[in-house]
Amino acid sequence: MNKYMQKAVEEARTGINSGHGGPFGCVIVKDGVIVGSGHNEVIKRKDPTCHGEIMAIRDACKKLGTYDLSGCELYTTAEPCPMCAGAVMWANIKKVFFGCNINDTDSIGFRDKEFYESEERFSEELDRKECLEVFKEYQALKGRKHY
Repeated sequence: MNKYMQKAVEEARTGINSGHGGPFGCVIVKDGVIVGSGHNEVIKRKDPTCHGEIMAIRDACKKLGTYDLSGCELYTTAEPCPMCAGAVMWANIKKVFFGCNINDTDSIGFRDKEFYESEERFSEELDRKECLEVFKEYQALKGRKHY
């Protein structure tokens, strides 16, 4: 077994044995060194965004002192859900290795597949003109970082 995936599996086991959430563990590696780790803490924190990948991204960002994880790789026990995939992209992580796929997560009762297959729209545009004003204010600021 890959040594980084082994660490992700250990994270998952820590989480499930502690009652923190599902069997999802993750590590982030840069230049051969684990710089972040995490496991699903949805139940522990009562927060639906505390997936293993999100927790590992937060840990790596804190340890590295940056929001940009370019040059990092992510190892996770399951294929990232759409929320986590978005977080991976926002963090500039270019390579993800996963163990189980969405069919596997579906088979143990998780609903990731729903999010990939859903065409339901639950949002609508509102007060665009006023919101564009805030965008213009942001764009006019000097010395700002784009993020």
